[in-house]
Amino acid sequence: MKNLFVGKIRYYLVFFGVICAFGSVGGRLVWLQVWNADKFTQIATDARKKIVTIKARRGDIVDSKGNLLATTRSVVEVGLDPHVVEKEDEPKLKQLAGYLGVGLDEIEKACDKKFFYLNDGTKGRDVRWVKLKENVDEGTYRKIQELRIKGVYGNFKHSRLYPNKRLASHLLGFVNKESLAVMGAERYADYYLTGQDGWRESEKDGRRREMPQHRSFEMRSKDGLNVELSIDRRVQDLVEKEISSLVDDYSPESVSIIVSDPKSGFVHALGNYPNFDPNKFNSSEMANQRNRALSDVYEPGSTFKIVSVGGAMNEGLINEDDIIDCAQSTFLSGRRTMRLPSDHNPLGKISVSKVVQKSSNRGAARLGILLGKERLYQYSQAFGFGSKTGFGIGGEREGTLHHPSRWDGLTIATLPIGHAVSATPIQVHSAMSSVANDGILMKPQFISRVFDKTGKTVVPFRPKPVRRVLSSTVSKKLSEMLVSVVSEEGTARRASIEGFPVAGKTGTTQKIIDGKYSNRHHVASFSGYFPANDPKVCLTIVVDEPKMGQGRLGYGGVVAAPSFQRLGKEIAAYWGLRGYDQSKELASYQESGSRYNTIK
Repeated sequence: MKNLFVGKIRYYLVFFGVICAFGSVGGRLVWLQVWNADKFTQIATDARKKIVTIKARRGDIVDSKGNLLATTRSVVEVGLDPHVVEKEDEPKLKQLAGYLGVGLDEIEKACDKKFFYLNDGTKGRDVRWVKLKENVDEGTYRKIQELRIKGVYGNFKHSRLYPNKRLASHLLGFVNKESLAVMGAERYADYYLTGQDGWRESEKDGRRREMPQHRSFEMRSKDGLNVELSIDRRVQDLVEKEISSLVDDYSPESVSIIVSDPKSGFVHALGNYPNFDPNKFNSSEMANQRNRALSDVYEPGSTFKIVSVGGAMNEGLINEDDIIDCAQSTFLSGRRTMRLPSDHNPLGKISVSKVVQKSSNRGAARLGILLGKERLYQYSQAFGFGSKTGFGIGGEREGTLHHPSRWDGLTIATLPIGHAVSATPIQVHSAMSSVANDGILMKPQFISRVFDKTGKTVVPFRPKPVRRVLSSTVSKKLSEMLVSVVSEEGTARRASIEGFPVAGKTGTTQKIIDGKYSNRHHVASFSGYFPANDPKVCLTIVVDEPKMGQGRLGYGGVVAAPSFQRLGKEIAAYWGLRGYDQSKELASYQESGSRYNTIK
């Protein structure tokens, strides 16, 4: 039968063909299921497994009263899959464009973008996601979902929101699109604010949808902690309104204002012009993001005189009633006769207290000479000049304070009046605060505590003394001299606040333009505190190049002192500070003392 129907050759060909076919299939199965079992099992598992990252919510930033300064909101990134969008849904695209606030043509282009094309024009892989808009609020996304457009969906994510817009922008900083904290409190307290992401492991079906019943592992996210700043939102608002007023009146290059508690070092407000909106950080100029109170340096001028006067008194070289001859225009340095800086008005022989009150350049220079190079340098360092304050925000500069070995013959006379030294507004502010704080320099801080969602304090930030600069007795005497500066006879009478003894010092500095001191470019400043007998507020105002018009100079007593008065009155009213008659204390101070020694 076999030989009758099938030839011998054909039979064996078919037989060996079937054997080879099944052998090949078997071999392939052995290769897949035995030799490469681990590899392909992993591929199958990865295709089936779904690992979802559960993003932690970033903590909030609040002010000292609990007002929200920075928070995290849930937003949606909306996009579409051009391969899934159906033709019958095209009439709904116009309504989708309206919800998203984008052009209809932009959505139509996204629907047509189905493939990636290589440089040579050949078609590449499929495009399965085209972003239409990010940071869409949940309410708008719900309306989009109601349109039921196939292929249009969103991914939920967290977005940082600054509800007060530009308020305290340099202190808050911002979080960029890559979720990286940039500058300010966001960066300084990033470790506490960030939190810890979680994840969830489950399986997905053929349509890439999660199957909750197959969840095998889940690690919950841990939200970030909250940070409370020492900033008072109301005081910060007053500061920024005053900055706007100064900008409107004088059109300066920049303005910086700092308000703090001199006894603790905690900052209640810090504002700069120009500033920026951290919600729109990517559309603002980089220069506007610079915290000028910490990064801009200038010669402090007369505000620096507290160093030479305080140092000489602290060394016991002079007393507030000693007489200094400000009529002499030269001094002998070794075998060389050096010229002393001049005063605006001839002052003759006056007391040390009058040197401060009248802001005598010659008087301060003679005190610096009396103190000597080494001690003048040491007291300058002790007051915080030439080194960073450690405020905690990036971009702080240490200024310039040269070692005596690098001084020329005139530095000993110019340094005491605030020349040949550069400082930041925060350094000048800290130095003045040390006088208000019985001679103790405090580290300036702007974070009060870190707390959890229940309000429990996790990390407290306490006041940090840096060093004692002056003795308590000397600081009180120097404070009394600074009170006389704000009297009718002083250079800062426009800074007086009715009912409060105010202590402070003006500063008017010529800027160096093209290597020379300019007669037209000035920095006007005032740094002071009140009530002088029990300081609650230390306030520093620095105005760079105020435009006065008619060739007038923008003196610190004309530009910055009135600003101190306006802002001080508003802060005193807001805090409910109680004042008293200042004239009696001034009269008592001016009548005290009877010893007069002449310093030659």
